[in-house]
Amino acid sequence: MMSKNENRLNFRMTDETATKIERWYQEDNCRSKNEFIEKAVNCYTDMLAAGESTTLPRAVQSAIDSRLKLFEDRIASLLYKQAVEMDMAMSILLQSLNVSEEVLRQERAKSIAAVKRTNGQLRMEQKLRNLESEAWQS
Repeated sequence: MMSKNENRLNFRMTDETATKIERWYQEDNCRSKNEFIEKAVNCYTDMLAAGESTTLPRAVQSAIDSRLKLFEDRIASLLYKQAVEMDMAMSILLQSLNVSEEVLRQERAKSIAAVKRTNGQLRMEQKLRNLESEAWQS
Protein backbone atom coordinates (compact mmCIF):
# COMPACT_ATOMS: atom_id res chain seq x y z
CA MET A 1 0.00 0.00 0.00
CA MET A 2 1.22 3.49 -0.83
CA SER A 3 1.97 5.99 1.90
CA LYS A 4 0.10 9.27 1.83
CA ASN A 5 3.23 11.14 0.61
CA GLU A 6 3.50 9.14 -2.61
CA ASN A 7 1.78 9.83 -5.91
CA ARG A 8 1.04 7.25 -8.54
CA LEU A 9 2.02 8.12 -12.10
CA ASN A 10 1.48 5.90 -15.11
CA PHE A 11 3.62 6.64 -18.13
CA ARG A 12 4.73 5.04 -21.33
CA MET A 13 8.33 4.50 -22.35
CA THR A 14 10.22 3.01 -25.25
CA ASP A 15 11.53 -0.52 -25.09
CA GLU A 16 15.03 0.92 -25.03
CA THR A 17 14.27 2.97 -21.90
CA ALA A 18 12.65 -0.05 -20.21
CA THR A 19 15.77 -2.10 -20.98
CA LYS A 20 17.99 0.60 -19.48
CA ILE A 21 15.90 0.69 -16.30
CA GLU A 22 15.95 -3.09 -16.05
CA ARG A 23 19.71 -3.16 -16.51
CA TRP A 24 20.68 -0.32 -14.17
CA TYR A 25 18.27 -0.21 -11.22
CA GLN A 26 19.99 -3.04 -9.34
CA GLU A 27 23.43 -1.78 -10.36
CA ASP A 28 22.54 1.49 -8.60
CA ASN A 29 21.57 -0.44 -5.43
CA CYS A 30 17.91 0.49 -5.81
CA ARG A 31 15.34 -1.80 -4.20
CA SER A 32 12.86 -1.25 -7.01
CA LYS A 33 12.48 0.22 -10.45
CA ASN A 34 10.27 2.92 -8.93
CA GLU A 35 13.12 3.99 -6.64
CA PHE A 36 15.50 4.07 -9.61
CA ILE A 37 13.11 6.16 -11.71
CA GLU A 38 12.50 8.57 -8.82
CA LYS A 39 16.26 8.99 -8.31
CA ALA A 40 16.71 9.57 -12.05
CA VAL A 41 13.95 12.20 -12.13
CA ASN A 42 15.37 13.96 -9.05
CA CYS A 43 18.86 13.94 -10.55
CA TYR A 44 17.59 15.36 -13.83
CA THR A 45 15.48 18.08 -12.18
CA ASP A 46 18.41 19.04 -9.94
CA MET A 47 20.54 19.36 -13.06
CA LEU A 48 17.91 21.57 -14.70
CA ALA A 49 17.61 23.70 -11.57
CA ALA A 50 21.39 24.10 -11.41
CA GLY A 51 21.34 25.40 -14.99
CA GLU A 52 18.90 28.14 -13.95
CA SER A 53 20.59 28.86 -10.65
CA THR A 54 23.35 31.33 -9.88
CA THR A 55 24.76 28.94 -7.27
CA LEU A 56 27.12 26.11 -8.06
CA PRO A 57 26.20 22.46 -7.61
CA ARG A 58 27.52 21.03 -4.35
CA ALA A 59 30.07 18.79 -6.07
CA VAL A 60 31.56 21.69 -8.03
CA GLN A 61 31.56 23.96 -4.97
CA SER A 62 33.25 21.25 -2.92
CA ALA A 63 35.95 20.76 -5.56
CA ILE A 64 36.58 24.51 -5.77
CA ASP A 65 36.69 24.82 -1.97
CA SER A 66 39.23 22.01 -1.64
CA ARG A 67 41.47 23.51 -4.33
CA LEU A 68 41.24 26.94 -2.69
CA LYS A 69 42.14 25.38 0.67
CA LEU A 70 45.27 23.83 -0.89
CA PHE A 71 46.15 27.19 -2.43
CA GLU A 72 45.53 28.99 0.87
CA ASP A 73 47.74 26.53 2.75
CA ARG A 74 50.53 26.93 0.19
CA ILE A 75 50.39 30.75 0.32
CA ALA A 76 50.34 30.68 4.14
CA SER A 77 53.40 28.43 4.17
CA LEU A 78 55.28 30.68 1.74
CA LEU A 79 54.35 33.81 3.70
CA TYR A 80 55.57 32.19 6.92
CA LYS A 81 58.91 31.29 5.33
CA GLN A 82 59.23 34.80 3.93
CA ALA A 83 58.48 36.32 7.35
CA VAL A 84 61.23 34.18 8.93
CA GLU A 85 63.74 35.32 6.30
CA MET A 86 62.71 38.96 6.73
CA ASP A 87 63.08 38.69 10.51
CA MET A 88 66.56 37.22 10.10
CA ALA A 89 67.59 39.97 7.68
CA MET A 90 66.22 42.72 9.92
CA SER A 91 67.97 41.26 12.98
CA ILE A 92 71.33 41.09 11.20
CA LEU A 93 70.92 44.58 9.74
CA LEU A 94 69.91 46.18 13.04
CA GLN A 95 72.78 44.47 14.87
CA SER A 96 75.19 45.89 12.27
CA LEU A 97 73.87 49.47 12.25
CA ASN A 98 73.19 51.95 14.98
CA VAL A 99 69.71 53.17 14.00
CA SER A 100 67.44 55.23 16.24
CA GLU A 101 63.73 54.59 16.68
CA GLU A 102 63.00 57.97 15.10
CA VAL A 103 64.82 56.96 11.91
CA LEU A 104 62.88 53.67 11.88
CA ARG A 105 59.55 55.55 12.17
CA GLN A 106 60.53 57.87 9.29
CA GLU A 107 61.58 54.94 7.11
CA ARG A 108 58.37 53.07 7.92
CA ALA A 109 56.31 56.08 6.81
CA LYS A 110 58.33 56.31 3.57
CA SER A 111 57.91 52.58 2.94
CA ILE A 112 54.16 52.69 3.51
CA ALA A 113 53.87 55.60 1.06
CA ALA A 114 56.03 53.76 -1.51
CA VAL A 115 53.96 50.58 -1.27
CA LYS A 116 50.71 52.54 -1.64
CA ARG A 117 52.11 54.55 -4.56
CA THR A 118 53.27 51.44 -6.44
CA ASN A 119 50.31 49.27 -5.39
CA GLY A 120 52.77 46.82 -3.85
CA GLN A 121 54.78 46.38 -7.06
CA LEU A 122 58.15 47.38 -5.62
CA ARG A 123 61.38 46.69 -7.46
CA MET A 124 64.89 47.03 -6.09
CA GLU A 125 66.03 49.05 -9.12
CA GLN A 126 63.26 51.60 -8.65
CA LYS A 127 64.04 51.87 -4.94
CA LEU A 128 67.74 52.49 -5.77
CA ARG A 129 66.78 55.24 -8.26
CA ASN A 130 64.52 56.85 -5.64
CA LEU A 131 67.30 56.77 -3.02
CA GLU A 132 69.80 58.25 -5.50
CA SER A 133 67.28 60.96 -6.39
CA GLU A 134 66.73 61.77 -2.69
CA ALA A 135 70.50 61.91 -2.09
CA TRP A 136 70.96 64.22 -5.09
CA GLN A 137 68.22 66.58 -3.90
CA SER A 138 69.56 66.72 -0.32
